Amino acid sequence: MKPVTLSTERLLLRPFEPADAAAVHTACQDPEIPRWTSVPSPYGRADAERFVGTVAPEGWRDDTTYTFAVVTRAGGSLVGSMGLVRLTQLRSPERQAELGYWTAREHRGKGYTAEAARAVLRWAFRDLGVERMEWLAEAGNEGSWAVARKVGFQREGTLRAKLVAAGTRRDLWIGSLLPSDLPPEAAPSGAPAADRTPYLPHRG
Repeated sequence: MKPVTLSTERLLLRPFEPADAAAVHTACQDPEIPRWTSVPSPYGRADAERFVGTVAPEGWRDDTTYTFAVVTRAGGSLVGSMGLVRLTQLRSPERQAELGYWTAREHRGKGYTAEAARAVLRWAFRDLGVERMEWLAEAGNEGSWAVARKVGFQREGTLRAKLVAAGTRRDLWIGSLLPSDLPPEAAPSGAPAADRTPYLPHRG
């Protein structure tokens, strides 16, 4: 698939570029990111360069993982990474995918991740034909769940000992979102509301 770019009121969601390596490396020095996601620990500059230069582009090219760099429209600062992993062939009856994300420490608590997630979810439901979106996170990851809950995911339960991390098995929380769960897209200021929701990565 050819990479796409999405935009929201405050954010631009675009494919990662080689020039993003330094910002990705800096963000992933925060121990909370490797603690709750699948990024390597310790996280070196070579890891960041491989992610932005090889892993993310190959996902788009292979039509399996769609990873966005989330940046501010004012200044272009890297807010985080948001990825959509295809769980099934989207032409199959299941049409399922999984949403994952991480957010740089300095940009947390501003609503950026939920804002970006809504844009990606609408794109996935509308343009990819996804019919069920899943969210998975290690049990106890309250920050990731707060975002998922805010955009409409319903938590379905706990997958016991599903995740193997640092040599131990850990429980995962699982949630889902259906096209009907996503609120209507906000209309521009002064315009009537319109529902544009006929449709709708590593771990969050």
